[in-house]
Amino acid sequence: MRIYLNNIPFDILPGMTVKHVLISAGLIGEIRQGKQIVDAWENEIGLEGELTEGERIFLKSHQEEGRNF
Repeated sequence: MRIYLNNIPFDILPGMTVKHVLISAGLIGEIRQGKQIVDAWENEIGLEGELTEGERIFLKSHQEEGRNF
């Protein structure tokens, strides 16, 4: 299935989590630096969050709150 991280498409297997996508993208370190993952409605998603086909998630810093994606 395909999901989008910061509008970049990633093909993943069903059952993979947000953490798997961040590892694949080489961005897991960003979480350790204080960034967070949010969905298209700016709801925070945990690393173990389930993903669905076509979902759009974004990596953002706390300073970017309120920003429209």
